[in-house]
Amino acid sequence: MKPLVSVVVPVYKVEKYIERCVDSILNQTYKNLEILLIDDGSPDKSGEICDSYALKDKRVRVIHKNNGGLSDARNVGIDISKGKYITFVDSDDWIEKTYIEELYDLIESTNSEIAICNFLKVSDENFKKINKVQYIIEKSNIEALYELYGKFSTQFTVAWGKLYNRRLFDDIRFPY
Repeated sequence: MKPLVSVVVPVYKVEKYIERCVDSILNQTYKNLEILLIDDGSPDKSGEICDSYALKDKRVRVIHKNNGGLSDARNVGIDISKGKYITFVDSDDWIEKTYIEELYDLIESTNSEIAICNFLKVSDENFKKINKVQYIIEKSNIEALYELYGKFSTQFTVAWGKLYNRRLFDDIRFPY
């Protein structure tokens, strides 16, 4: 069996988007998931929507906490995660159905600690899907640092869009 992947989703004021986000995670081709919905004290119905998903699918866990911000919510997710790998999905985003499987396959095939993908910036689901052009670029840790200012700077500086080996977070947390 493939290893458990923890998906951490900070949730705050996203009742309009959270269902699309969680549905995209539940519909992944990679099935061995724990989905950690961290309700960061959201004043809207986001927390209730999350609770309804936990009742429908045993892979979903919801944590309700006082508002502490995005980094705090991610850190709570890291602290309770049980997966060998971890990924972060923003609650107003959605992911392609092969997102986790393809990133996992990259980590395995390249013996890497992190796999990173590209993204599309769209305003809604009514966009024309482009043909997927797939290529793999392997970088050392030093080469990756140079990308912070390169053409892939966004992909290298955001928390989402990556699959990480969980042990990378043994001593590291997002700044509060």
